[in-house]
Amino acid sequence: MNQSTTKETFAAKDTTNSSAGSTHPVADRVKDTLHSSVDALSERVGKTEETLRNSATHSSEAVAQKRKEMEAKWEQSSIKRYAVENPVATAGIAFAAGALLASFMRKK
Repeated sequence: MNQSTTKETFAAKDTTNSSAGSTHPVADRVKDTLHSSVDALSERVGKTEETLRNSATHSSEAVAQKRKEMEAKWEQSSIKRYAVENPVATAGIAFAAGALLASFMRKK
């Protein structure tokens, strides 16, 4: 049941109750207040959802742009060029750095 159908259903019930003369005036007032609160909350939630979706879209676009910039920098990087030209030396340097880091971590 969508929101407009729900509102129409409640509006029909409210009309029926008011024309027949309600025997529960306090309950009817509480019901009306709660319906108003739920409707207001629904509107705020809808606006918040829209704002979050817009923010997520903008963030996604910014991240994609940054990724493209980083890839372009990496393609021009001297480190990449060295790693491609000297893969064995690069693996040795990575191994030595890992062993050194592990020894520092073990001493703590």
